[in-house]
Amino acid sequence: MSMASTNNHSCKKPAKVTADDFAYSGLGIAGNTSNIIKAAVTPAFDAQFAGLNGLGISVACLDLAAGGVIPLHTHPGASELLVVIEGRILAGFISSATLSTSKLLGDVMAFPQGLLHFQINAGKSSALTIVRFSSSNPGLQILDFALFKSSFPTPLIVQTTFIDVALVKKLKGVLGGSG
Repeated sequence: MSMASTNNHSCKKPAKVTADDFAYSGLGIAGNTSNIIKAAVTPAFDAQFAGLNGLGISVACLDLAAGGVIPLHTHPGASELLVVIEGRILAGFISSATLSTSKLLGDVMAFPQGLLHFQINAGKSSALTIVRFSSSNPGLQILDFALFKSSFPTPLIVQTTFIDVALVKKLKGVLGGSG
């Protein structure tokens, strides 16, 4: 058995493939939610879990403290299926025509590849979800970080988002951006 490469990761020679390549135990460890978004994402993508390379699947665990949020983001390389294990999650995506939300314990929600989406802990205690992706390397772009934690020029943000200069500078200050 050889492990094919689809994501610029080297293939292992068949003689070097072991059962350990197809098992991963990092999802059972609670993520550190003491950060600005009060959330942690523990991925099991091909970089962490070699056996996924070439299979077209991956998984992650989302830990959200009370008030935690996974900000608007997109996965350019995969669709996502979110399963609420514990707590209450308000989740949704934005398309050109609709906003779809879900917030009931045990709910499952699908996010089409490339659409902006979010998850918010809508409860008073911590929440836990398992997320399944249709790629072993789904990619991630968080909108707030792309705009305000980068060197993207403030005048361009103002022109393209209609957010005033003072607020852009404030958000860049909070997230550590420049420009």
